[in-house]
Amino acid sequence: MKRNKSGSEKNTAAFAAAYGMLTALALVFSYVESQIPAFFAVPGMKLGLTNIIVLIALYKMGAKSAMGINILRIVLVSLLFGGFSAMLYSLAGGMLSTVVMILLKKTQRFHIIAVSIAGGVSHNIGQIIVAMIVLNTSGIAWYLAVLWVSGMVSGGLIGLLGALLVKRLPDFGNR
Repeated sequence: MKRNKSGSEKNTAAFAAAYGMLTALALVFSYVESQIPAFFAVPGMKLGLTNIIVLIALYKMGAKSAMGINILRIVLVSLLFGGFSAMLYSLAGGMLSTVVMILLKKTQRFHIIAVSIAGGVSHNIGQIIVAMIVLNTSGIAWYLAVLWVSGMVSGGLIGLLGALLVKRLPDFGNR
């Protein structure tokens, strides 16, 4: 057990177990989501199931853990199921999304559902920016309108589920 600055004890083994479990769940959710056909046959539309895990980590473990779990998940999923190109798009969307959610949570002005919606929308923005760079065209920027709507809807649903889970789960410690 370690003591933090305020003197309260932290169980590092429990924290490590929670970190590992959330990372494993994120990997499973990524795989499950990859098996679901794109909604309405629109490329890029996803539920964002792994965002549930990022929200839980953010609200129960802190910003560093949320970012770490998301980076680890993206790298592992890309190595297992994708490739460099998939990793590039996922890192851009995932990191922008996580940073936006961390910043909004820090303000303490937004409900977890709003934080999740902003995460869903910013994830799509990050991926479109990478696509514009890779394809060397701004001509696909119009597609943001389609993905923005899907990001808001899925972000809202994932945020609702995340809010319910965050209420019921214990704190895992903040690192």
